[in-house]
Amino acid sequence: MADKTIIIKIKRQKSPNDKAYWDEFELPWKRGMNVISAMMDIAANPVTRDGKTTTPIAYDSNCLEEVCGSCAMLINGRARMACSALVEKLDQPVRIEPLSKFPVIRDLSVDRSVLFENLKRLKAWVPVDGTYDLGSGPRVFPQQQEEAYPLSRCISCCCCMEVCPQFNDNTNFVGAATIAQVKLFNLHPSGKVFKEDRLHALMGDGGIQECGYAQNCVEVCPKDIPLTTAIADVGGQVMKQAIKDLFTR
Repeated sequence: MADKTIIIKIKRQKSPNDKAYWDEFELPWKRGMNVISAMMDIAANPVTRDGKTTTPIAYDSNCLEEVCGSCAMLINGRARMACSALVEKLDQPVRIEPLSKFPVIRDLSVDRSVLFENLKRLKAWVPVDGTYDLGSGPRVFPQQQEEAYPLSRCISCCCCMEVCPQFNDNTNFVGAATIAQVKLFNLHPSGKVFKEDRLHALMGDGGIQECGYAQNCVEVCPKDIPLTTAIADVGGQVMKQAIKDLFTR
């Protein structure tokens, strides 16, 4: 078993303006190794399969336990987290590419700031004035906690946006992750002070009307967030707000 090796093909790009190319590496197989540990092995000895010395692979990672969301990439054509992708369960050779719908910074590292800009646009936060003691805050009942907790598990990996056919330059769709956060903060006793602002933002360009309900998002989400349910619920809220606006002009 000591002589067993794995083949990894990685799509690389030196800078945002450079042309992409592929490097192929052959690594000794180790029990339990994941894609991130393979990257670490390459960094320790950055030599391609044909003997060419190269540079270590640039990629994002942090927690290594599917919590931070930073190591999302395309692995054998599927958007997933590299830290939880076990090499022994992947077809060989393992093909690794950066997420395709986000600007490449270098190699597998991409700019996912569009998600955070969308979250800011929809005020996805709980407003807290830290200048004075707010006390213990409103009581949140267990039933509300059970509804909100799955939505709070989002790790901003952007896998749902990568697989969404509606998330592209032509629609400016905000994506499932952002809409789910709208539901989360609209449920919060303090966060719902911005509820109308969030719903109005979703009525504009790239809003909830762009969703084609392909359901790819809920299939790929690494945290099993009920994204399609959240989209349906927020869609109902947007519709009610639009009717309310119609009669309060």
